[in-house]
This record gives sequence, C-alpha cells and structure tokens, in this order.
Amino acid sequence: MSNVVDVTQDTFRSTVIESDKPVIVDFWAEWCGPCKKLSPMIEQIADEMGDKVTVAKVDVDAERTLGAMFQIMSIPSVLIFKDGEKVDEFVGLRPKAEIVAKLNDHL
Repeated sequence: MSNVVDVTQDTFRSTVIESDKPVIVDFWAEWCGPCKKLSPMIEQIADEMGDKVTVAKVDVDAERTLGAMFQIMSIPSVLIFKDGEKVDEFVGLRPKAEIVAKLNDHL
C-alpha cells in the first residue's frame, strides 16, 4: 500500500497547507514520461520518510485549478511546503538522493 496521498482542490488545504509536517507535492499527469519515472522514487520516499513528511500527488489534468494556482508550466513539478508555505521546488526528473536532501533541509 502506498503512503502517497492523492490531493484534489477540495483536500489541498487540509492535506498540504494545514499539515504539521513538511509536505512534498508531485504535480504530474498520466501521459508524462518523466512523471512515470519519478513516481516510483516518490513512492519510495513516502515509504521511507512517511513518519516525518507527507507525500502528495496532484494530477494536473484533473486538477487544473491547482496547477494554475502554483503556476505549473512543466511537469513533473515538485513543490515542498512547510508551515503552509512553499519553501522549495524543482522541475523535471531528479535523483532520489537529491529529493531526499531537499526534504531533509526542511525537517
């Protein structure tokens, strides 16, 4: 079972903004090749760090409003939130170690 939370416009505030721990949000789409390569790494991070961070995904095709709200122009785009604020982000495929290092900066 995956520890990744699918987030919608209706659940974004409660899952991401009001979280008491850092949240990594993967903005992705089903047709996106790099997104499919990033997804297993995101799931591994959720399994390994799920007690310290919340790992969430937003399907930009289904949740266009969230994509527009955060000005997602390319996917995958990954945003890191802490205390309700965006504190870091990157676009494109990155090595798992780099993603974990970015998260650790906010723990």
